[in-house]
Amino acid sequence: MPRFTTPRFALIAIALLAAGSAAAVSSATARPKEPTLSASAKRGLTVAQARCAACHAVTPNAPSPNPEAPSFDDIANREGLTAATLRGYLRDAHNYPDAMNFRIQRQQVRDLSAYIVTMKYPGHKPAI
Repeated sequence: MPRFTTPRFALIAIALLAAGSAAAVSSATARPKEPTLSASAKRGLTVAQARCAACHAVTPNAPSPNPEAPSFDDIANREGLTAATLRGYLRDAHNYPDAMNFRIQRQQVRDLSAYIVTMKYPGHKPAI
């Protein structure tokens, strides 16, 4: 039967605890797994890539090409935002800055809002 010397055993125990702590911290701060998109959200991603990506980051953890345009994951994680409140904003063209002078169809609004809210997750920290 092997004998464990106290210093060696203590070093092994500390190493195992440190590895376990690092894994726990990593999993607590890691971005959640990408969600499976509904058909509407998939169409929303297509709209976002075609109509929004020139200014906004339309995928998680990406910087917006236009620094003044918030990323979609920052939009999704704003306090009080829901698919319904986002649809209201997107339908009201008076809300758009001058740079966003375009029309969007009602179904595209529903699809786009369905896609954006898939990026909502607890613990989101906006890009600085």
